[in-house]
Amino acid sequence: MSRNESEVREAGVRRTVWRTVAALVGMFAFAFALVPMYDAFCRLTGINGKVDTTAQAIVNEEVDESRMVTVQFITRNGTGLPWRMEAETRQVRLHPGQTSEIYFTFSNQSGAESWGRAVPSVSPSKATRHVRKTSCFCFEEQQLQAGERIELPLVFQLARDLPPEVHTVTLVYTLYPVEGRHQPLQAEVQTKQGEEA
Repeated sequence: MSRNESEVREAGVRRTVWRTVAALVGMFAFAFALVPMYDAFCRLTGINGKVDTTAQAIVNEEVDESRMVTVQFITRNGTGLPWRMEAETRQVRLHPGQTSEIYFTFSNQSGAESWGRAVPSVSPSKATRHVRKTSCFCFEEQQLQAGERIELPLVFQLARDLPPEVHTVTLVYTLYPVEGRHQPLQAEVQTKQGEEA
């Protein structure tokens, strides 16, 4: 093989390596951006039950008394949070355009302070954009002391333009621990245990 052919082959290999590295960097950047883009898309369109976690204004519109919609409330506990959350009312029936207030009870089952957040979702997904919340515990993180029990309200309205084929709306709230809020306490406990040893 001549020196010229060898240089051409090396240049081709370098070009292939650079293209492969560029493709890998591009794929990594796309994968990194995919989750926030997906969340933003779901929040915007209401697909996959993603809901806006900011307060919305109640619209003073005429109540559609010609139909009733059942709204169900389901609560779930994610792993890692020793809390119990329950809706005081499991379901209500209301007219589109009507406002309702439901209370949820939170109790810390552990002997230590902890932070949590309730993450909402709505089904069917076509109802997501038609649920307006003015007050919700899901808008911010909650702190409970050891053994503490609190009641927090959810004030919401179903919009009049809720699709007519929707007869039941399910609001699901899943509790998750808030990372980083309780870490200093754990570090302090570990330090004290180290001092006792």
